[in-house]
Amino acid sequence: MSDLKKRWGIETNFQLTIIFIVFAITGSASAWLSKPFCFWLGITKSDLGYWFTPVRLLLIFPIYQVLLVLIGFVFGQFKFFWAFEKKMLKRMGFGFFFKE
Repeated sequence: MSDLKKRWGIETNFQLTIIFIVFAITGSASAWLSKPFCFWLGITKSDLGYWFTPVRLLLIFPIYQVLLVLIGFVFGQFKFFWAFEKKMLKRMGFGFFFKE
């Protein structure tokens, strides 16, 4: 755990625990929200067959990113999750959204 704390720039075990809780809540919330979101868009398994799961995952991805920052904010970890989000999006090729 000390290596992870060092890599993420975290100083306390409490902060690390909060970050793990935020990741858990965000993952569960995005999975839970994916069903009504797909229903709202009219995407059903009967329409897409085997393509339903990959399409659903692609749709959930932006929801997860937004929820991660919002839930991180609620738990007082906005600074960590905003930096985490920017780093991840830059690695995915979306760095042009953020000015240095």
